[in-house]
Amino acid sequence: MTAPLTDPAVRRVALVRLRVGLGDLLCSLPALRRLRAARPDLHVGLVTWPETAAVVGRMGDAVDELLPFPGADDVPDRPPGREPDPASWAAFTAAAAERRFDLALQVYGDRPAANRVTAALGARLVGGFAPTGWDPPPGTEHLHLRYPVALHEAERHTRLFEHLGLPPAGPPAMAFPLTPADATEHAATLARTGLVPGGYAVLHPGASSPTRRWPAERYAAVGDALAADGLTVVVTGGPGERAVGAAVVAAMRAPAVDLTGATSLGGLAALLRDAAVLVGNDTGSAHLAAAVGARSVTVFLPGDPVRWAHPGPRHRALVADVPCAPCPHLVCPIDFRCADSVRPADVLAAARDLARGTVA
Repeated sequence: MTAPLTDPAVRRVALVRLRVGLGDLLCSLPALRRLRAARPDLHVGLVTWPETAAVVGRMGDAVDELLPFPGADDVPDRPPGREPDPASWAAFTAAAAERRFDLALQVYGDRPAANRVTAALGARLVGGFAPTGWDPPPGTEHLHLRYPVALHEAERHTRLFEHLGLPPAGPPAMAFPLTPADATEHAATLARTGLVPGGYAVLHPGASSPTRRWPAERYAAVGDALAADGLTVVVTGGPGERAVGAAVVAAMRAPAVDLTGATSLGGLAALLRDAAVLVGNDTGSAHLAAAVGARSVTVFLPGDPVRWAHPGPRHRALVADVPCAPCPHLVCPIDFRCADSVRPADVLAAARDLARGTVA
């Protein structure tokens, strides 16, 4: 039986990736780049939320088109304010059918809802991840891989593509291409703020859910210590995280450069690349740092470090030492004890180790 990704009759592939996070998409890119290298003839359509278009555009030729996903009642990763409706769903499935995909793959994760979306695209072959407790339709078992819960997110996707025919190629390599416009923006940021490459540390205190945000006063303690070491402290975040960034700056005794909401995605990537170290939460900035080769310390509270902590000597993971972590809660229903269990002294020690250039 021919593996679908080596079958020359498979020319049009739909990948169902119903995640809205920057990190989710960046962790998909190593597998997508391998797919493009092995099958440059494929037309690859990525089924995901239209809000992610800017990130998808950074994937270069790994993706040929974004097929906007309108939402579904049982898919939880919905951008705020976006609710599914029957008319949008009908238009979405009609657009998918017009593309006559040869293969549709569920590359979302451990949820059967994504398999239902994948099956609705009308592709000739349907496969991808088989979630826990869900069995593929008879005759399609070879097109599915039981969801590999014990692997890093990036490796889960490369493992699926290997199962479907791509040759093994070693550990997945994170990437984020920077553009001349990014370089221009970054140079202007450095000139405006007086920052020097290698002479500043970045704190990224925001995250999409409250349970993933290490408290502002703990970031401030780390920031003050790094400032005492001679590093300029820079606080970053998205436009919606200005209050979070301002709380850290206000809690610090040392001055800090607040760039929350002041950089583009590419500008932030360049800023992280040239930093002595990033200290941040389990959120997109950690994956962006890994993609540009930056040094990073990531604080994991309810998040799963097996799935999201990047390996290698340039990265450190500080993990909550409580029996209830990891957990799925967006707001802690008890006393947020995981935040208390991660000590500023330990985070600072990891940041200093990286910032001093003690690793390659």
